[in-house]
Amino acid sequence: MGAERNWHMANIWESVAQVIPESEAVVFEDQRLTWKSYENQAASIAQVFVDHHLKPDAKVSIYSYNSIEYLVAQFAAFKARLCPINVNYRYLETELAHVINNSDSQAIVFQAAFAPRLEAIRDQLSNIKLFLEIDDGSGEHLKGAVAYEAMLEKTSPMPVIERFDEDIYMLYTGGTTGLPKAVMYDHKTFSKSLVTKAMALRGLPVPEFPDEIGPIIADLAAEGMLPRSIPACPLMHGTGMWVGVVIPHFLGGTAILFDNKRFDADAFLTLIEGEKGQEVVIVGDVFAKPIANALSAAKASGEPYDVSSLKMVNSSGVMFSSGAKKAILEHMDVIIFDSMGSTEGSIGISIASRATIDSDQTAKFQLSPTSRVFTEDGREIEPGSGQAGLLCNGGMVPIGYYKDKAKSAETFKVFDGVRYSVPGDYARLEADGTITLLGRGSSCINSGGEKIYPEEVEEAVKSHPAVYDCLVVAVPDDKFGECVAAMISMNSGETMDAKSIKAHVRQLLADYKAPRHYIVTPTVPRADNGKADYKSAREVCLQKLEVSAG
Repeated sequence: MGAERNWHMANIWESVAQVIPESEAVVFEDQRLTWKSYENQAASIAQVFVDHHLKPDAKVSIYSYNSIEYLVAQFAAFKARLCPINVNYRYLETELAHVINNSDSQAIVFQAAFAPRLEAIRDQLSNIKLFLEIDDGSGEHLKGAVAYEAMLEKTSPMPVIERFDEDIYMLYTGGTTGLPKAVMYDHKTFSKSLVTKAMALRGLPVPEFPDEIGPIIADLAAEGMLPRSIPACPLMHGTGMWVGVVIPHFLGGTAILFDNKRFDADAFLTLIEGEKGQEVVIVGDVFAKPIANALSAAKASGEPYDVSSLKMVNSSGVMFSSGAKKAILEHMDVIIFDSMGSTEGSIGISIASRATIDSDQTAKFQLSPTSRVFTEDGREIEPGSGQAGLLCNGGMVPIGYYKDKAKSAETFKVFDGVRYSVPGDYARLEADGTITLLGRGSSCINSGGEKIYPEEVEEAVKSHPAVYDCLVVAVPDDKFGECVAAMISMNSGETMDAKSIKAHVRQLLADYKAPRHYIVTPTVPRADNGKADYKSAREVCLQKLEVSAG
């Protein structure tokens, strides 16, 4: 199969570099790479991998904050037919060693600041042939590591090689329980699905073959319409990488990287203003609310941010409430694409703008054409029945989990002859064909035989004007077995009024779903990508309730 008919990511990005070589591909602080430079640097690092005896399908762990080197190393891995492995920079020794070893990584590209953590587990990493260290100014160094910058400077670019649609791409996901797992895709399934989504959302012709992408990009460039994307979230997670970098790259766009060591809304808005960002990628309320607050404060001070360049806000991964959307749209005349899905596949989308926000409802999505709602025994849910069922994605379905046949069989199932991804999310299929998301079955609360889905209750609590954030967990109850406890953080200047919040929730949900316990906290526990940390929330709730009972 010729490269022009091959959906391998390296092939597509090489073709972009040929079409628009002088356009910007990646920007980070004072560093700027054109597509030509981006491709050349990736080719040099690819040769470094080959020189250290990495062969096709070998795995390369990338252990870094958002950086240009992160993206170059990923592109380099693709060019050499290797598989890049995303390593969560917050992992400590146990999870860090698990991801590197479970993935069978033979090389690690890492920022020097992480050298002490790697040194602590070095005797467990018997497969590693290359430690490629990025100088990040930290002063740290791993003995025996090869300097990234020196190798980039002295290594000639690797020639273009033949690649295949069936080559494997993986992304590690933390999940809700257990150690991280890698979700496997072949390049064709992954790339073609994202290209189709990218083109369709922007009203562009959807290519049937990859050689049709170049002319589309040439037209966009001629019209000055190449996208400029800023992911607010880490590249180590699917939302930041796939929506913030991979999709814009498929359109010839620029990935403008944000220093993600901690989220600073003012720094993010300053970056949008300075770089004229057109698209931003966030993760629900956790990012949207600080951004809205910063926009309001700047406007009140008489020095509002200029965000007129923005056209699109993309969100995925966690709840994006209608209240937070309204707050964003007060300051930004944008289209909000709120995608529902996971690393295992996308299931639905909700679109909001200033013209439609009054009718927008949190957790309500338009089901994608390839998705369905089934009961646990495989019966398709009838629209408007009121019955909850499992959301099943039949579009971009992964091959499975790497080295985990049991979990793959549990998650990827065949219904009516069609293979679906079934990550465990429950929803109702409404009469109008939309879906109302209820939450992950693994976090479902069973109170007196009634199923209560945390996300449904969280949205009701968060719609109270005094509430900033909320997580809902199960705690023991003598009468019902389990009952609902709400961990809540309040808006600035507000104090907890459990009676008011409970009355508000009872106006929106059945009485048995309303939390029986309300625990206030300065910050609701979430991971760096905004996803709920239910385990920590439950531990804190149990401790607080035990103290109050005593």
